[in-house]
Amino acid sequence: MREYELTIIIQPEISEEGSATLLGRLDELLKTNSAIRLLCDDLGKRKLAYEIDRFQKGHYHLLSFLDSGKAVPELERVLRLEESVLRFLTVKVNDQVADIDARVAEAKEREEELAKRAAEKAAREAEDAKAREEAEALAAERAAAAAKEAAARSEASAETEGEGEAESEASSEDAPAEAADSAQEKAAPAAEAAPAEVPDAAEETAPAPETDADANASEEEKS
Repeated sequence: MREYELTIIIQPEISEEGSATLLGRLDELLKTNSAIRLLCDDLGKRKLAYEIDRFQKGHYHLLSFLDSGKAVPELERVLRLEESVLRFLTVKVNDQVADIDARVAEAKEREEELAKRAAEKAAREAEDAKAREEAEALAAERAAAAAKEAAARSEASAETEGEGEAESEASSEDAPAEAADSAQEKAAPAAEAAPAEVPDAAEETAPAPETDADANASEEEKS
């Protein structure tokens, strides 16, 4: 049997479940046509050499299998009809595999290694995602605390300004009364220091009118 490698480029936005479904259909075709699946390597998303159907990236998969030549046309027919497939290419890498069992065992070992690496990668990505979530949660918590503290400071400042305005209004209301009291206090000593009213000089020095008896008496004293 000959060994083939089938490279498949799937649209990058297709989910892992969608890709797995397509690859599962290809595996069934290999069994139907008496081909031997060796392994399928997920090469990940890569940039395309040129844009295809407005896509600049594609999800690459490499399917290795042993076949006498009957399965290849069926695989390519299905891939041509699949809208999610951007491109595919089948390459014959070995004209004649001498020891099929050894090649199958080798492929199985390689596939287990790839699965282990994929699991480790998934674990790292999960840890990174968890770390990012924790960091985002901590940042959000700090932002909320800062906002709460700022609101408290703003409220306290508003209360202080309100108290200051109330005191200012009270001082303004008490000012006229205090001014009046001060004026009264200043006026009291002035009133006490003011001299008593002096009677008219004319009233004090004016002699009493003389009577006729007083005039006769005066003339007798002269004689």
